[in-house]
Amino acid sequence: MTAVGGGPEFFRLVRFWSRRWTAGFISQAPEDPHCQQVMVVEAVDSAARNGGEVTVAAVAHQLGIDRSTASRMISDAVAAGCLQREESAADARRAPVSLTDQGRQVLDGSHNWQQQVFDRLIADWEPADRQRLAGYLRRLTDQTDT
Repeated sequence: MTAVGGGPEFFRLVRFWSRRWTAGFISQAPEDPHCQQVMVVEAVDSAARNGGEVTVAAVAHQLGIDRSTASRMISDAVAAGCLQREESAADARRAPVSLTDQGRQVLDGSHNWQQQVFDRLIADWEPADRQRLAGYLRRLTDQTDT
């Protein structure tokens, strides 16, 4: 397989946006959620798309952190009203989590802000190129979720 390039550019984008997206959204959010709350809400939503219960381990995996850190982040998000703990249907030792209405609002606000930033970045691109890039990004992220 011949390398087509794009790897270094992709990781330049990752480095650039990894710390900026939550800070940018948080500065505009009316309820002023903390960066970690936004990150854990995003992680719970992503893990939920894979089906089944969303556990501490699933959140840790989504965020690339250890379980104890994920557990603390989840507890903070529960205390802030973004997540709720549930009883596991499969294992009484587990306490799966899900988004509350407030958590869904944080998620929706974050996604709206992300879309606005993306739209601004490619505003001068041809419509077909914008669609093609969006489709490729969806395809790439779908592969990371499996």
